[in-house]
Amino acid sequence: MYNAKAYSAGSATAPLAPATIVRRDPTDHDVQIEILYCGICHSDLHQVRNEWNDVMPTVYPCVPGHEIVGRVTRVGSAVTGFNTGDLAAVGCMVDSDRTCPACQAGLEQFCPNMTLTYNFPDKHLGGVTYGGYSDSVVIDERFALRVPANLNLAGVAPLLCAGITTYSPMHHWGVTKGKKVGVVGLGGLGHIGVKFAHALGAHVVVFTTSPNKKEDALRLGADEVVVSRNADEMQKHSGSFDFILDAVSADHDINAYIQLLARDGNITMVGAPEKPLAVSVFGLIFGRRSLSGSPIGGIPETQEMLDFCGAHEITSDVEIIPIQKVNEAYERLLKADVKYRFSIDMASLRSE
Repeated sequence: MYNAKAYSAGSATAPLAPATIVRRDPTDHDVQIEILYCGICHSDLHQVRNEWNDVMPTVYPCVPGHEIVGRVTRVGSAVTGFNTGDLAAVGCMVDSDRTCPACQAGLEQFCPNMTLTYNFPDKHLGGVTYGGYSDSVVIDERFALRVPANLNLAGVAPLLCAGITTYSPMHHWGVTKGKKVGVVGLGGLGHIGVKFAHALGAHVVVFTTSPNKKEDALRLGADEVVVSRNADEMQKHSGSFDFILDAVSADHDINAYIQLLARDGNITMVGAPEKPLAVSVFGLIFGRRSLSGSPIGGIPETQEMLDFCGAHEITSDVEIIPIQKVNEAYERLLKADVKYRFSIDMASLRSE
């Protein structure tokens, strides 16, 4: 074992602060990664403040972060996919049982025995796993991902959660050239969804409640922008979408978007509203439409997403911060005061 620098929260009301944590030494199949950037996900805030206590209570101290990009510094004796000096990334999972039907299909995100990157039982050291708000991490090479060398690393970090969360349902529902795709909400998830849909060749329509986001939506790759509060604008698109990605976590009228789907169209939820949404079943029945949800992707699909980003030069729009400003970033995140994700420069941690 060795000591690593980190930022952790000691309780639901305590700010994140410098800490020393224990990491395992690499075993035969492990890689040790010096973390260069770690994205801030909204789920980090929820977890740190124990807001998911009913389903996933937080164990303290909590070191969040599951959008990790870094460089390999050590490799185990049996590692074949990475060498010292390679770029590598870690997303929301660091292990699974590898034997269940989901794992056999490359869908580790559905494994009943997966291990999340932080605040999950640590099979190696006991206690819970610690995430990417740290100077290094050790992970089984089967859960490490290769990073295209042509991409800005700070912008790559959020792809490990926000990127795969938006790419996976588009991949599953067959978004390709000639399809009409809607993206509801232009935030941390939605802005990457727009980039993916555009790169996949779809006709992309962004739905927003903020007219002042039109210019940004077009810059990101949207062909049209609809202000969702304008009933006439919404009506113009009735029954015309093959796929809609709903990235809104606030309460909203899902039926307004269901009515925009063409026959056999699908709307997938990647935002998670706190309260249940009221769904008019007739909106689904007439048109054989479907409403679904989607989490992250498995390891093969996440690698596919990163390779796609390399080929199309896609990264998240980020504001880079030192780790000393992480608590301020959390407060700004609550106000949606970022375009569109925070990425922590971990050199700031090593300099402490």
